[in-house]
Amino acid sequence: MKKFLLYLLIAAFFIPNSAKAQFETARDSVVQLYGVIMTADSLVGIPAVSIVVRGQNRGTVTNGDGVFSIVVLKGDEVEFTHVSYKPKTISIPRSLEGNQYSVIQLMVADTVYLPATILKPRPTPEQFARDFVNARVPDDNIEIARQNTSEAKRRVLLQTTPGDGGEATRVQFRNLANRAVYQGQIPPMNIFNPAAWADFIDSWKRGDFKNKK
Repeated sequence: MKKFLLYLLIAAFFIPNSAKAQFETARDSVVQLYGVIMTADSLVGIPAVSIVVRGQNRGTVTNGDGVFSIVVLKGDEVEFTHVSYKPKTISIPRSLEGNQYSVIQLMVADTVYLPATILKPRPTPEQFARDFVNARVPDDNIEIARQNTSEAKRRVLLQTTPGDGGEATRVQFRNLANRAVYQGQIPPMNIFNPAAWADFIDSWKRGDFKNKK
């Protein structure tokens, strides 16, 4: 019992000190990074520059004057990117004293040269008229909707689209009801039904029984 109390006193003495030391170490590694990003040739603030800490989902953007501020850790790598400038990367020193770090980052414009394009007129008015008449105009949304809702397209979709669970359930219940109605007797045969023959002839004319392969 005395040994247990002794261990408890030792733990109560050292654990708070250890936790406090870890907290102090973590707090000392946090750095407030701030500064301004400017053009290298004219020293003008660049707005909408993305500032991202590599390997982490943390970042920010510069305001209209190119000023930014973000919380990082000592040893982090911070990348500055913009669609019109070459990217830049800086590292926060691990031996930094204090918890603030200011930078003035200059960015160089990234110039991209596109291949030359020469525009020439049509040689003759006759060739322009011929190409204009033969040019295929893509269908607009109204024409595409009209094609998708045509009778032939709906018939194909009706034959190829599988039924959902509700439709399959209704078919099963309908078959059960028909069997219950004709329980103990011979169900009627549609071979002598004129309406069934009319449906069969219409289906034959439409080509419903043709091989679709």
